[in-house]
Amino acid sequence: MGVSGVGKSTVGKVLARRLGWRFFEGDDYHPDENVKKMNNGIPLDDSDRRPWLLALRRLLDDVAREKWDAVITCSALKQSYRDFLSEGRSEVRWVYLFLDVTSIRLRLKNRSDHFMPSSLLDSQLTDLEQPTSALRIDASGKPDSIVEQILVGLDLESNF
Repeated sequence: MGVSGVGKSTVGKVLARRLGWRFFEGDDYHPDENVKKMNNGIPLDDSDRRPWLLALRRLLDDVAREKWDAVITCSALKQSYRDFLSEGRSEVRWVYLFLDVTSIRLRLKNRSDHFMPSSLLDSQLTDLEQPTSALRIDASGKPDSIVEQILVGLDLESNF
């Protein structure tokens, strides 16, 4: 979890591949209306995010029912979102990727394959509630290095 541009998708894909787990991109679960709003530089509010969170909750239901191990990326900016997604799910572990704002802006400026414009970063930073029960990882390093920190921090490295 974290704001746009910190590397959630890149790191999540590398982590999932390393673990042999399934990978799910949380942005793929946004309704079309949300994508259009973000594409037009309009920040999402809680009511916009509700259908997205419900879709992610259904995804978590599917993952649990099928007994898959999975890495799921999503911004989960507010504690209430994280609580909703992990409610009753002790197996959900949160990793918070963070980075200084200047570096995030540079990454967003150089990114062309995403629907969210860099102009929405400020609204995400405003909405971000620092997680207190997540593994905190500085995302300034290379993806492989970040993944190593996650594996150690979540005690997953002993499995490989």
